[in-house]
Order: sequence, then structure tokens, then C-alpha cells
Amino acid sequence: MTELAIGIDGGGTSCRAAVADRNGNVIGRGKSGPANILSDLENSLLNIVESARQALGDAGLAVETLSSVAAVVGVAGANVGDYGRRIEKALPFAEGRVVTDALIALQGALGDADGIVGAFGTGSVYNARKDGLLNGIGGWGFVVGDQASGARLGRDLLERSLLAHDGVRPASPITNAVMTEYGNDPERIVEFAHSARPKDFARYAPTVFEHAAKGDAVAVGIVTDAATAIGESLEALLWPECPSICLLGGLAEAYESWLSERYKSMLAKPKGDALQGAVDLAVKLLNNRQRGAA
Repeated sequence: MTELAIGIDGGGTSCRAAVADRNGNVIGRGKSGPANILSDLENSLLNIVESARQALGDAGLAVETLSSVAAVVGVAGANVGDYGRRIEKALPFAEGRVVTDALIALQGALGDADGIVGAFGTGSVYNARKDGLLNGIGGWGFVVGDQASGARLGRDLLERSLLAHDGVRPASPITNAVMTEYGNDPERIVEFAHSARPKDFARYAPTVFEHAAKGDAVAVGIVTDAATAIGESLEALLWPECPSICLLGGLAEAYESWLSERYKSMLAKPKGDALQGAVDLAVKLLNNRQRGAA
């Protein structure tokens, strides 16, 4: 019996995978394209499997090993409708579980301890563990959720650039830069927005933070609104004895200075990232599977 576990962090920008032995020692890593299961289920599945193949190759193992491993895949949208179940049924592993990106982020950051995790990348999601019980919020996707995500920051920037172009709101260096990028043609922005995926909007997030740091009024407004949204979500999950809050993802560090002191004072460095959380859960799945077969 193969004693291997694969953890996969299916993000909106890329899929990262790591293969580990039953003790959790990582022996290979892989990376492939994005996994937006709500907007592109078929390609998300291909990228999830490809990242696992890459990890096995990095470990010097044959691709055929896929069919004998235990795997946990964390993706945004796993909690929406039957998307997660559809991915799970199509996985080529001996045993595979699809869970939310919030759960793998929580496990990576806290291990088995209690606390709250907020993850901010292309999307955003929150999860808490209190007395061993899980409670997740957010992660509803870019169109109606994912406040403070990279995709929402980019969308908000384009919206405010159009408002500035129309004279509805004041312009600023960042809105001028956006309009220049699109040849000062608002129709080109609209055309982009109608075909863009979350990761396409999210590429503007670093620009928003850069301009906010320089005091650009529009950028400051966007980031301030996002930080307020983070505070509202954290407040919905907080309890008096909550030991810590961990922020994860590519935008986590950028948000720290924008949070209110109430949350800053509770911030703790995560033990690991979401991929580590997926690996930990996959190792647990592997060991439970082997105990059940014994």
C-alpha cells in the first residue's frame, strides 16, 4: 500500500501541490494553472490534477502513483451547490476530499488550535475554530462576495476610474493611470471587465496598495473600505477568549497596517500556509484510511 498524501491549494491564480509521506514530510512540490471552480470547473479540475502530477514528478515518482494516494484539495466555492462534490467525484486519487480554501488556510495557520483565520488573495474567506468546532463565513465568489480580495480591489479601482472619468467623483493619480492604460477610452474598460476573470482584476491589487501608501485619495478610499469589511467579518466570528487572529494570503501583510487596533493587537504569525494545511489534512486522511484498512 502506497503511503503518500497530496495536499493541493487550488487558488484563483494557481494550484500548488505538495506530496508527503505518512509523517507529513514533504518530498515533492508542483504548480499549475488556476482553479476557479465556480467559473471554470473543467479547467480547474485539469489544473488540480496537473499540480499533483508535477508534485509526484518532483518527488521522482511515477504519474501512475496518483491512483494510490490520499489527497485533500482546498478550493474557493467548494461550499457552493454541488461544485465541490463534482470535483471530488472526478478526482483520480485512491481517496480524495474537496474542502474549502478557508479550511486549509485555518489548518495551516493554527494547526489544531483555536482561533480565526482570514485569507486574502484573488478571493477572500474566513474561518474560525472554537472549542474544536468550525465556523466559516465569506468565500462566496467575486461577483457577490470576496470583499477585500485582490479581485474586488481591482474591480473597485476600475469602477472608481470610470466614475472619475464621468466627473461623478474626483480623479486622482491612480484613476488617471488606469484611464491612460486603456487609452482614455471607458468602453475599453467595460469590454475588459465583461470578459475578465477574478485573477485579471486581482493584478491591480498591488497598484492600489502602492498608491494608498502615497496618500492617493481614491486608493486610500478603496483600501479603507476593504479594511472595514475585514473588521466586520472578524467581528462576526470573534468571541471573548479568542486566542489569535491570523491573516493569510498574498495581501495579508499589506492589510495589517490598515486594520483597527482592536484586531492588530490579536494578530499572530501563522504556523504555515494554506498548502501546509492541505498537506496536514491529507496526511490525516491517509492515516485514517490505513487505520480503517487495518
